[in-house]
Amino acid sequence: MISALLGALSNLGVTWDGNSLLSLLTFRFFTGFSLAGIFPVGMKIAADYFDKGLGKSLGYLVGALVIGTAFPHLLKDVADAFPWKYVLYATSSLAVLGGTLMFLLVLNGPYRKESQKTDLSAFLDVFKSRQFRSVAIGYFGHMWELYAFWTFVLIILATYTKSNPAADINISLVSFLIIAIGGHACMLAGYISQAKGAKNTAFYALLFSCLCCLSSPLIIQSSSEVLFLGFLFFWGAVVIADSPLFSTLVAQNAVAEMKGTALTIVNCLGYAVTIISIQLLSLLLVYTDSTAIYAVLALGPIIGLFSLSKYKSIA
Repeated sequence: MISALLGALSNLGVTWDGNSLLSLLTFRFFTGFSLAGIFPVGMKIAADYFDKGLGKSLGYLVGALVIGTAFPHLLKDVADAFPWKYVLYATSSLAVLGGTLMFLLVLNGPYRKESQKTDLSAFLDVFKSRQFRSVAIGYFGHMWELYAFWTFVLIILATYTKSNPAADINISLVSFLIIAIGGHACMLAGYISQAKGAKNTAFYALLFSCLCCLSSPLIIQSSSEVLFLGFLFFWGAVVIADSPLFSTLVAQNAVAEMKGTALTIVNCLGYAVTIISIQLLSLLLVYTDSTAIYAVLALGPIIGLFSLSKYKSIA
């Protein structure tokens, strides 16, 4: 709850009229900092409740995260006639509501095991397992692509509508739908993993998203609006479908007492990877408007697929 409140306040800070560049960056930093106390902790709570069927439960959790990520685009479309600050007011209010509900309604799970003491060596200890490293690197490869795709999907849509004036695309609404469809894909992947295993399901989702990266330079230039949008919706589904399964594998391959630590470390490193890929695409976009730049996103999935192929468990 504390992290939710801090995140909401930091988010609201952006609406302050007296902001400078430094204060804006500070507020955004603390907004992101607060998320580290929400998402990984949420996955730890899910892991505390489910010994079996963790992939399905995390599918719902990550699915909720995805829809939440997409929601500001829907708010922008609905509140387009209102000042931009209203979007931040709404998202901060929802953060407070979510944190309050967690505090009041969610108790410790039956499989929770408390860490005995603070162990600063845990950062390195969790990576000693070869199985854990295989899963973690797979997750990092997935993250290289994920947030870069979510960031640039608006640019892809805007570029397409500029090149095809006849295209009737509501960019805010379609961006919401493309990202939000991933939430349903996470839930579906959770169910599939119960029959096919988390590793296998994650592998094929990552493979499909890798193929989307490689084929994107050609397809997003298509004059067919149906093909263009259909491709983006498919990409929006497979780009995130493996995320709850990677988290499942991380939790399953971590020592029980270090499960929360392992999830937090892997998530934080994964989000650090997203900074590099987003900045790289931004830099490339300065020098060229070629759609070939999106093929760079395939680097992460390729590395992730290679690493995940080394994972021997059928869980």
